[in-house]
Amino acid sequence: MTFQANRQSDADASPIRYRRSRLLSFRDSLRKTPLSARIGLVVIALYVTMAVFAPLLAPFGEADVVSSEPFAPWGIVHLLGTDQMGRDVLSRLIYGARNSVGIAFITTSLAFVVGAGLGIFSAISSPWFDNVLSVVADTLMAIPQLIFALILLALFGSSITSIVLIIAMLNATQIFRLSRLLARNVVVMEYIEAAYLRAESTWWIITKEVLPNVLPTLLAEFGLRFCFVFLTISALSFLGLGIQPPSADWGTMVRESATFISYGNITPLLPAAAIAILTVSINFVIDWFLDVTSGLRNDG
Repeated sequence: MTFQANRQSDADASPIRYRRSRLLSFRDSLRKTPLSARIGLVVIALYVTMAVFAPLLAPFGEADVVSSEPFAPWGIVHLLGTDQMGRDVLSRLIYGARNSVGIAFITTSLAFVVGAGLGIFSAISSPWFDNVLSVVADTLMAIPQLIFALILLALFGSSITSIVLIIAMLNATQIFRLSRLLARNVVVMEYIEAAYLRAESTWWIITKEVLPNVLPTLLAEFGLRFCFVFLTISALSFLGLGIQPPSADWGTMVRESATFISYGNITPLLPAAAIAILTVSINFVIDWFLDVTSGLRNDG
């Protein structure tokens, strides 16, 4: 009875020890994180906080006209002044984080679900299906992405749904190519053949064997692809075919006040700086993540 009780006690305590060891290892990995990656993580956390809690952080509403004076200078009431319609620039910057970052994240997630899913499935499917998907992806990739996006948005309109679907489709082709290449390198391994001999299903092979081996690279690509999508949406907004007013968007804010740079007003540089800072911060984190997953930097 004592022996069985001890075994039961060890079994009950093992999950606790396991969770504690995972927490300790995570804390140690954060301590070994280089300064650039720490700065990137802090900046990303700040942007996420602004996007989630924009109504609480912004002093005014997203589209509220709060001043009768357009392009008012910086002051106590309006810390960053007002825009051409008398809307508070600081509030629109904060709401711009929700629109720009949020829409870019949704677009990138959709592109990865479609592109990575089709790429992995194509790598283990029949040759004719693989060839059809590859030809479609190559055809779409042959057209310059920004020009193709401009044509499609001019045809279908610049609604948020159109922006998400069009940009996700264009980026899914490149994700398809990468995931297909990674999966093809995995499906030739002996443990995949052993899984087929055990009569495992295709879904089991994808989720249990292929996906865990390609996931680190795909996660790094997710960060890079997010930057590309984020910059594409900002460029489309700057050209007038992205997120439409009165919704706040950093690309639109740069376009609306770009002429004031000539008069020494740095307000147009604020949304441009917000775009650049987020992009650089994500690249810092991706570089660190790639070093850790590849084993090139284990000690910080």
